[in-house]
Amino acid sequence: MEKMPCLMLLPLLIIMLLLVGTHAKITESPAPQPQPPNTFPMNGTTPGSLHPQECLPRCTYRCSKTQYKKPCMFFCQKCCAKCFCVPPGTYGNKQFCPCYNNWKTKRGGPKCP
Repeated sequence: MEKMPCLMLLPLLIIMLLLVGTHAKITESPAPQPQPPNTFPMNGTTPGSLHPQECLPRCTYRCSKTQYKKPCMFFCQKCCAKCFCVPPGTYGNKQFCPCYNNWKTKRGGPKCP
C-alpha cells in the first residue's frame, strides 16, 4: 500500500517534466563570425577624408599595377580632387568612396580608376 502513492506520483512527475521540457527553450547566442583581416589602410577611404596634398601618394599606389599609368594617374587625381577619397588597394573597393564610384563618363562607364 505504501508503494501505491509513489506509483501514482510517478506518471504525474513524468507529465510535469515533459511539460517543462517542451516550454523551456535554451537559446544560444550565435558564435561570432571571424572578420577578414583588413589589409588596406582605411584612412582616406571615406568620402571627404583626404586633404588635396594626399591625393598624389594615394593615386600613385592606386595606379601602381596598371599598364596605363599616365591616364590612371590623371583620372585618379581628378577624382580625388573632387571626392577627397581614393579607394583602398590597386583595383576595385569603390564601395568605400561613393562619389568616386558614382562619377561616370558621358557613355556611362566609370570615370575614376
